[in-house]
Amino acid sequence: MQTAISNNMRKTAKELITDGLSKGMTYVEYRSLVSTMANDGSTTGPLQTEDLINYTRLNDKRMKRWDKTFRIDEETELKIKNIDISMTWLVLTESWCGDASPALPVMEKMAGLNPNITLKIILRDDNFGLMNEFLTNGSMSIPKLIVINDSTGNVIADWGPRSKNATLLVEAYKAGHGALTPEFKQDIQVWYNKDKGQGILKDLMELLPLK
Repeated sequence: MQTAISNNMRKTAKELITDGLSKGMTYVEYRSLVSTMANDGSTTGPLQTEDLINYTRLNDKRMKRWDKTFRIDEETELKIKNIDISMTWLVLTESWCGDASPALPVMEKMAGLNPNITLKIILRDDNFGLMNEFLTNGSMSIPKLIVINDSTGNVIADWGPRSKNATLLVEAYKAGHGALTPEFKQDIQVWYNKDKGQGILKDLMELLPLK
């Protein structure tokens, strides 16, 4: 009986998305949070380990650099500006997430080109119910982008935790080594820098209703 009651009370994906949207941060608010934590020697989430705190500090520096250096070419910029469907991009992440450090600045630059795109950011560990609706191969991998049609409330698409090309590198490394090492995590950041965010941009463009 207890299980039946619990199942009946379980929120739907739409309800969980509505909850997430209600507490979503803007990119500026999220960047302020990460910077504050980096300066204070803390991190988002319940675990306050030295490794996660160090990753938060690294991500703060990385995102500052991405904010300044990421560029969108004129042709792609025009396509983004021509989108006439109002949508919200809801992103689940944490301050220590290395794959989020290049992805979020790309999303912010894209959203900034068109008032029809609203970017909101929430913390994964405060939203496990929603995260469990958008698992990647059964895991709570982040960042996870959920694209929502504002008129219908329906999910148009989702993306994450990394670009297709970066995913191939990660899967190949896991196949050969079993798990990602700190050295590989540094190498993938070097790869992101060489790619200049273009792999992420290409993936996200494929999700959009372009004319």
